[in-house]
Amino acid sequence: MLSPALVQAAGVTCGDIPHCHKAPVDLHNKESLQNGAKLFISYCMGCHSAKYLRYERMAQDLDIDPKLVAEYMMFTTDKVGDAMDPKFNQKDQAKWFGNAPPDLSLETRLRSPDWVYTYLLNFYPDAKRPWGVNNRVFKDVAMPHVLGDLEEELGPEGYEEAVGDLTNFMTYMAEPIRTERERLGIFVLLFLALLFVPVYLLNKEYWKDVK
Repeated sequence: MLSPALVQAAGVTCGDIPHCHKAPVDLHNKESLQNGAKLFISYCMGCHSAKYLRYERMAQDLDIDPKLVAEYMMFTTDKVGDAMDPKFNQKDQAKWFGNAPPDLSLETRLRSPDWVYTYLLNFYPDAKRPWGVNNRVFKDVAMPHVLGDLEEELGPEGYEEAVGDLTNFMTYMAEPIRTERERLGIFVLLFLALLFVPVYLLNKEYWKDVK
């Protein structure tokens, strides 16, 4: 798997789209993340897993009552501490789709949030394809347009917002510790800045008689 740095260095391309659309990623927007989690579980987990994230961790990070998670979001396990892994039979999936759908835990780190966002916005009708759709970003993709009904229901603007929330959640899912890491990073930098002052003065005192 490519690291985010390597993906960035290689340049992210979006198929027939000249430039990937900028994904509205905001990991501090709990409302967006909660809606994205709902969409992911409702539309994506019918085929995909997210085995590197646990329901309990998601509930804690996104301020969702664990009881609500257990009642409305857990369809593949009865333990809130379990991973979000439906444990599909991949041989059967390969027969149905041509290839077994991948785990999506790290998809935004592999391809970038902008790629995922642009991909989800660019399905179009194609009678030649098995599912009747194709994608401008991933030509001849085996995946059906699972969000098609949602797109018709919400209209262009509403659908774009929903896909933004879904991409935002997938970005969180790829690195749940990210906001905490960034918060701690700020404190570390402030600590180093404050530490610099006594270290500088101490160094100056030690060397004041050296000529």
